[in-house]
Amino acid sequence: MSIFETKNITKKFGGLTAVNDLSFKVEQGEIFGIIGPNGSGKTTVFNMVSRFYPLTSGEIYFKDKKIDAIPAHEICKIGIGRTFQVVKPLRRMTVLENVMAGAFLRTGSISKSRHKAEEIINFCNLDKYMHREAKGLPIPIRKRLEIARSLATEPVLLLLDETCAGLNPKESEGAIDLIKRIRDTGVTIIIIEHIMKVMMGISDRILAINFGKEIAMGKPQEVANHPEVIKAYLGDAYAKSN
Repeated sequence: MSIFETKNITKKFGGLTAVNDLSFKVEQGEIFGIIGPNGSGKTTVFNMVSRFYPLTSGEIYFKDKKIDAIPAHEICKIGIGRTFQVVKPLRRMTVLENVMAGAFLRTGSISKSRHKAEEIINFCNLDKYMHREAKGLPIPIRKRLEIARSLATEPVLLLLDETCAGLNPKESEGAIDLIKRIRDTGVTIIIIEHIMKVMMGISDRILAINFGKEIAMGKPQEVANHPEVIKAYLGDAYAKSN
């Protein structure tokens, strides 16, 4: 059953079309990957979903309800959470306080938000950093904190923007494990990632885009072997040779 759908969404910035007539569906409980070269429009799609950018045209549906006119501050309340490519935690607050800030979306109680935050911190294996200030954390831990803050808002659909960027192979394996465990709790995930090994290992389906348009969609191996995907990543000569 589809939990999320875009219909012919387009975003133009003046004469530049960043996303061009893009349609796709995400099934409940799946990990849906979006790939594409730099500048292909991936993060713009997330910004349209979370209403940081208004659509130029098209429609977006979540749980069969049209949401493309909902104000940005309401998107999280309806159950759509997201992380950002450039992580920006509340630097002078501890890990616990950062996650509690997210939990306050669902409760006004300090004790309840603290309890929720502690649960999520343990789930994300951040317990030993719980009382550390965010400004002193290394990148892998800040990225994990970004996920924890989003989980504290109790999302039904979670948008992950380059969670593994800048991580070494061991750290990436830990991130993959966390993402799978999040999915296993019933959260549907849409993930943007450049690292193909990550996307091949966790995605149920993958949408490949270039210049804001779909060039392939399907199972990970099908998309990885698609001539247009090879061309977009490696060039026309390589695509023809394969």
